Amino acid sequence: MNNYAAARYRTELELQERLIGRKNKKTDFYNGLFDRYENPVLTRDYIPLQWRYDLNPETNPLFIERLGVNSVLNAGAIYMDGKYCLVARVEGNDRKSFFAVCESRNGIDGFRFRDYPVVLPDTCPEETNCYDMRLTRHEDGWIYGVFCSESHDPESNNLSDAVAAAGIVRTKDLEHWDRLDNLITLNSPQQRNVVLLPEFVNGKYAFYTRPMDDFIDTGSGGGIGFGLCDDITHAVIDKEIITSRRGYHRITEVKNGAGAVPIKTDRGWLHIAHGVRNTAAGLRYVLYMFVTDLKDPSKVIAEPSGMILGPRGEERVGDVSNVVFTNGAIVRENGDVYLYYASSDTRIHVATSTVERLLDFAFNTPEDPGRSADCVRQRCRLIDSNLEYIKSLN
Repeated sequence: MNNYAAARYRTELELQERLIGRKNKKTDFYNGLFDRYENPVLTRDYIPLQWRYDLNPETNPLFIERLGVNSVLNAGAIYMDGKYCLVARVEGNDRKSFFAVCESRNGIDGFRFRDYPVVLPDTCPEETNCYDMRLTRHEDGWIYGVFCSESHDPESNNLSDAVAAAGIVRTKDLEHWDRLDNLITLNSPQQRNVVLLPEFVNGKYAFYTRPMDDFIDTGSGGGIGFGLCDDITHAVIDKEIITSRRGYHRITEVKNGAGAVPIKTDRGWLHIAHGVRNTAAGLRYVLYMFVTDLKDPSKVIAEPSGMILGPRGEERVGDVSNVVFTNGAIVRENGDVYLYYASSDTRIHVATSTVERLLDFAFNTPEDPGRSADCVRQRCRLIDSNLEYIKSLN
């Protein structure tokens, strides 16, 4: 390596090692539900230099980045072999996304990518882009990845028209992957934000879906669906039951979608999903929570009011501003929860909680009453109760 290229490489490598070795600390943010952290856990600057630069001085004497990366976002998550593993969406400067595995010993900092990105079997020639993988460790012994498979709409001459399907892969080690057929939902033209439940329901594979009329607009889709299929290798769902519904002037007005794989608790399946509403500045994505019944996972048994996490500060700025989005969480044996979320389609953060806290919020926070007048009365009841309690202390 010539002197210039060698010096530049050493400088960039030192900066990256310093970034990866930086300790992450909790912020002073408090709501009793989540702890938030000062630094993102992943950004484009974590991508290995050998993925972006030609290190050979004969072919790259000026050490120019050849295959740049624009962002790292929307990661599936799983704990295995003593490590917190993320399968992140990496978007290149060419706008194409791919998946890459990165690992950390403590789940809040020190994430490093494996030597190579994920190479999936190329069995869908019409597929142009793939992203946002949810990871499910299923009771059948496989780890499944369900992701958005995007293709150009063959019936349109508009280059911006696309078709979304749910791609399915499976693995045992996050290294070797089998590609299965894309999910087919007979009553929904397109699908995004599909999640596989970790357990069989009535002997069948169970999915949470998001019925859509087209690539962006959910149209007649009423919310997050639930459906069953017999064969995961050729998955077909003939009926979708709407679980968490969209609603006028709610955080789910425009659309909502499943987020992290539901967490099994003794009180139900705990869901952390996203809701989307319109604002004068465009769409705003936030996270919210609901719980479904253990015996009937299509039945919502708790849905507390409002968002549980929204973009704050610099999280609001990025390629798609005013957005937080999750498709991955890790739950440890002691009940600790690590929620991985992306901000503004640009970077990945972690927020930590516990199953106990999440369930407390889910079952003890009132539902959205739907109207401003009722919301004020709801808040006044809380104030009255608190004033009575304060008075009783005197």
